[in-house]
Amino acid sequence: MTVTPEVKSLQIAALARGYAAGAYTPADVVAEVFRRIGERGDDGVWITLRPIGDVLAEIRPGPLYGVPFAVKDNIDVAGLPTTAACPGYAYVASRTAPLVERLLAAGALLIGKTNLDQFATGLSGIRSPYGVPESPLVPGLISGGSSSGSAVAVSAGLVSFAVGTDTAGSGRVPAALTGVVGLKPSRGAVPTTGLVPACASLDCASVFALSVPDAVTTAGIMADGLALGGPAGRLRVGVPAQLEFFGDEAARSAFDETVAALAGLGHEIVAVDFAPFLAAGRLLYEGPWLAERLAGVGDFVLSRPGEVHPITREVLSRGGEITGVEVFRGLARLAELRAETTATWADIDVLAVPSVPATVTVAEMTADPIRLNSMLGHYTTFANLLDLAAVAVPAGMTGEGRPHGLTLLGPSGSDGLIAHLADAFHRRQAERNPDGMTGALRQSLEEVTTRAPEPVVLAVVGAHRTGQPLHPQLAALGARCQGLSGTARAYRLYDLGDRPGMMRVTGGESVEVELHHLTPEALGRLLVQIPAPLGLGTIELSDGRLVHGFLCESYAAADAKDITEFGSWPAYLNSRGGPPER
Repeated sequence: MTVTPEVKSLQIAALARGYAAGAYTPADVVAEVFRRIGERGDDGVWITLRPIGDVLAEIRPGPLYGVPFAVKDNIDVAGLPTTAACPGYAYVASRTAPLVERLLAAGALLIGKTNLDQFATGLSGIRSPYGVPESPLVPGLISGGSSSGSAVAVSAGLVSFAVGTDTAGSGRVPAALTGVVGLKPSRGAVPTTGLVPACASLDCASVFALSVPDAVTTAGIMADGLALGGPAGRLRVGVPAQLEFFGDEAARSAFDETVAALAGLGHEIVAVDFAPFLAAGRLLYEGPWLAERLAGVGDFVLSRPGEVHPITREVLSRGGEITGVEVFRGLARLAELRAETTATWADIDVLAVPSVPATVTVAEMTADPIRLNSMLGHYTTFANLLDLAAVAVPAGMTGEGRPHGLTLLGPSGSDGLIAHLADAFHRRQAERNPDGMTGALRQSLEEVTTRAPEPVVLAVVGAHRTGQPLHPQLAALGARCQGLSGTARAYRLYDLGDRPGMMRVTGGESVEVELHHLTPEALGRLLVQIPAPLGLGTIELSDGRLVHGFLCESYAAADAKDITEFGSWPAYLNSRGGPPER
């Protein structure tokens, strides 16, 4: 009888360490994932599960080598049905959405497609004919929507991360109610081709994960050049002067403790006028964007209303009543509110809000679906209309035993800054208040609080970059990509035949590098794998930071071709039509 090795945490770094140590293989992890799925039975999480053989056939090297994940079922995967939680609407996708292609190319293993509020319309998690996935934290509690199945799949320990979407809060509300991290990148950072639109001009892909670093790593792979990883230091954290918890005093007390924790991290708390943010949020369901929601799937909804969930049909049908005059009035009003909220960012660096003002049971949501859905979006619906990035993190449990979450927001492009603060806060909560966290989430918190050595930064020039032939060496060492940067204008780049060499010289230029975090021990293990004439040295970045990186000895560059003009190794390869011959 074959005994499957024990797989505990599914966090990306934990899996990388397990693979590097030979403790288990990706096949072992996939077997454990399917065992857990089978053990939970009909939990409403999955719409389509892939055959285990198909998953195992796709094991490949990359920064997400052997990492299991799930995709919300309004995102296309070639050969699988896309239902958007509406059986009559279903079609078999002929192409895979680019964001999923990037994850697969990075070595991640797609387990299946998850449940959602039909047509991604709603924050409730109950508007689906495929079942109602409850929060794993509290029996009978909604998981939130629309990315309900994706959030539960992570919280229940079925996958390492899951892709959702976030138009009105669908990547943050479920994160709060299931106790996981939900990251919504800046609009446009991740391509939305291959998504069934909820509101096309506002739609964003989102990530659910057990830790902020896992969410950052995944988003960085999905994104078009998204650089994550912000600076430390004292921040001005804005908190709404007008806080509303709809009668949930336990949630109010929990948020007071959350704000105190942020102050305890050394940050300044600044009260801000929240009225213009709320006014912008109301436009999503009271303004022209409701008509855009209907435009996305309206032909199906109007021609086959009997096949649409009654609440979904009621919400979308209102879009047909909006006139052209109302559209232009709404656009003008949003421009005014954007100007008002832009002024707020002169006084703060980050905005901190409760992820949800109160929690709701399945029974309560079923009895009052529209009002309670609106309540859940109180602190979320404005984000995409105002072009903000957001990260939602668990903030523990309230005094009544309900999950409570913190969302940090910032202007477009501030992803790294808010992720940095979110990670610091999550680690603090993991250390001081893990009570009530169960199963996979408790394992996550144990991983987060492990006192590992501080990571070092490695600048990768060429063959070890993501997608290049030697990148699996970094992945096996648990390296985490932090995005792209540039060196100081002091380097030249050379073609050494099968890889580049970079040297510091007088009269140099800036060269593009890819930054990775890894442990000092892993850096040492990498060093012994590097053949001459390359080695590790100190590289100066364009922002003045000094990091470790690959450099070549001067003799190797003497007869090599100078390719500095291309700016980067990938750009040089593209100019030649592909990678060098091996």
